[in-house]
Formats: sequence, structure tokens, C-alpha cells
Amino acid sequence: MSKLRIKFTDFFKLLFPSTGIELVVFLFFLVVYGYLGSYIAIHHKIIFDSRIPWDAYFSFDNKSIVMSGGSFERHPLSYYFFNWIRELALLFSDGKMDGNFRFALAWFSNIAVSLSILQVFKYLKNIIQLPLIISILLILFFGSFSTLILLSFTPENFTYTLFLLTLFNHYSAVKLKKEEKIPALALVFSGITIGGLTVTNIIKVFIPVLFEKGLFKNRKKFGNAVFRVIFTCICFVLLYLNRIDFKYQNIFSKTSEQYEKFSNVKSTPLWDMISSYFFGGNILFSNFVIRDKHNMKGFEYKGIIMDVYSSWIPYIFIAVLLGLILWSYYKNFNNRLVQVIMISFLLDVVIHCIMKFGIHTSYIYGGHFVFIYPILLGWLFYAYRKSPKILSFLTAVLCILFTYLAINNYVRMTEFFWFLNNYY
Repeated sequence: MSKLRIKFTDFFKLLFPSTGIELVVFLFFLVVYGYLGSYIAIHHKIIFDSRIPWDAYFSFDNKSIVMSGGSFERHPLSYYFFNWIRELALLFSDGKMDGNFRFALAWFSNIAVSLSILQVFKYLKNIIQLPLIISILLILFFGSFSTLILLSFTPENFTYTLFLLTLFNHYSAVKLKKEEKIPALALVFSGITIGGLTVTNIIKVFIPVLFEKGLFKNRKKFGNAVFRVIFTCICFVLLYLNRIDFKYQNIFSKTSEQYEKFSNVKSTPLWDMISSYFFGGNILFSNFVIRDKHNMKGFEYKGIIMDVYSSWIPYIFIAVLLGLILWSYYKNFNNRLVQVIMISFLLDVVIHCIMKFGIHTSYIYGGHFVFIYPILLGWLFYAYRKSPKILSFLTAVLCILFTYLAINNYVRMTEFFWFLNNYY
């Protein structure tokens, strides 16, 4: 019993703030994002409007996700998760889908994103063991990303996927650093929750297993790892099939249909979609475009989406940031924890940039991978911890990037509020 109590205590210490500075970081973002989300929920209807199923802002499917969890072929188990989210929000709003309902949805998102930032901060502080000032600078930089700003008030799969992926990456890093294996139940829980919200992300759950100590030198360890992976897959597949009443043919037909729908876009050059949407839009807001939309039932409304960058400065920003990330990967190539993060990121690169799935709206997929930026930047600082001149250079570059990011995203958010004030 005492061993079980210790495990629960360790889990809550992992999940929630366990030191004073961690509590300060968590509360800071909870208050900042909370004010933003609360204002939007109370004064505007864009977070949830029963007449608008999708695309009111930046291709998010708020109403559709809240009511059904999204399409089963991409989000197989999110139906159950959002049933709980919706019922809790309705409990808060006395069964009405009004401003109180939107307020509750916004705060659920706020808590999830703030906890995600906390997980990254814990990773920087406890796993990489960076100086506190560097960790705080990186976390402020991360907290200013466009994806985090939007997800902090948006009820979407990506909001909770961001939280689950940051939590799992932190947890798996703790295990790998201690040279321990990831327990079967933890792997199953992670596979079901992460893969259940977005099916392709289940692969990321298995990546840390490949880097467990002595895995390929010991048959017993290798066999145990294979068992844990297969057991996780069986549990996930059974729940997935149960969700669709075991009509597995629907998976293939719907998946093919979705791939055709979200992969055949020729209006913008591929290189610009990759740079402006996949690498850029998740971090640095680009130009906005307002378009006419309808809900296929006669109701017309305005939708706002991101366009490609119109200035050379954002392209330079993204190029510099990617340069730092590649530099970090090169300097830390033999680090197992860095390999776990980078391989996870490359999976998204393959899906969106090579297979081109959703490349024209890939800025909304940021919850799947944006957390790798502060972590890999943290490992870059760690690699040069004994080189004061390079550390000063890296700090100066990061400060410049952060300043431009904060100014750009603040200005773009004022444009977003103009859109809200005029149409919602």
C-alpha cells in the first residue's frame, strides 16, 4: 500500500507544481491566459456557437469537437473525452450553452496549456538542469507561441494533445535518465490517451522505449519491450474497434477520404506552406485573411485564417530558429533524450511536409510538436554550459527572437480582436 501511495505522490509531483518557482510559473500563465480566454468567452461567441461547426478562426472545429470529439478515423477515442468536457461545462452553466459554457470551456483549455508549459519548465529545470534565468527565458519564449496563445482558449483535440505529449515526454525523460523502463500500464495509458486524441501520435509513445538501456543487448529486456508495445497496441485497437462497433472497413474508407481532402492543395507553393504554416504559423502569427463561410444549412458567417508571410523578416526568424534547433541536434546527437524528441518531431515532418496531410492548415497542428523547440534550445544551452562566450551569444539571439515574437504576436492578436469585435 505504501508503494502505491509513493507512486501516486510521485505522479502528482510530476503533474503539478512541486516547488515555489514551479507554482509561480504555472500561476503566471494561468492568470495571463485566463484573462485572455475569460474576456473572449464573456464578450464574444467565437469559442462556441451552436450555428458554427468549423472554421470560425484558423480552421479550428470548436463546436464539432465539443459535441462529438471529431472524426473517429483521426481522433478515435476523443468522443468519450469530450463527453466529459462538455458535461462538466454544462454543469457549470446550468445546462445552457451560453457565456458561462464558453467560459468553462476556455478555462479547461487554459489549465491544460498552463500545465503543458509547466511540464516543459520542469524538463528544462530538472532534466536538462539549466540555470533558472535561462529556463524562465525559454519558457516565456515558448509561452508566446501563436499555438499556445490560441489553444489557451480553444476547446480542441490539439489543446489536450499538447498537454499529454509534454507530460509523457517529461515522464519518459525521467525514466530514461534514471535508466528505468517505462512500465506497461503507463505505456498503455499513454497510448490510449495520446493515440485516442490523434491516432498517429501513438507512435510517439513507443519512441522512448527504443532508447531504454541495454534494450538491444539483452533478450529478456527486448522481449519485455516487445510485450509492452504489443499489449498497448492490443488495448488501443480493441477500444478503437469498440468505438466504431467493429466496422473496421470504415477506417480505411474514411482515412482515404480525409487524406484526399486535406492533402490536395495547389494554391500556394509547397515550400511556402511548409515555411509559413508548418514551421512558422505555429510560432509566429502570419497575415490574416477573412473569408465567407457557411454551415451547409443556410447560415453564413465570417472565418479568419492565416496567410503566408508577406515580409522577409518572419522567414529570417524561422530560419534562425530552425538553425538553432539543427545546431542543438548536431551537438547533442549522442544524447538519447534528444533523439527521442527529434524523432518525434520528424514524424510530424513526414506526415505534414512529405505526405502533405493538412499542409495548408498545418499551423493548427502545433500542439503535436511545438514543445520540442524550447526543449532542444535548452539542450543547446546545456551543450555550451562551459563556454561563456557562446552562451552569451545564444542568450542574445534568443532575446532578439523573443522580442520580435512578442511584438509580432501582440500586434496580430489586436487584429484578431478587431475581427471579433466586428463579427462575433
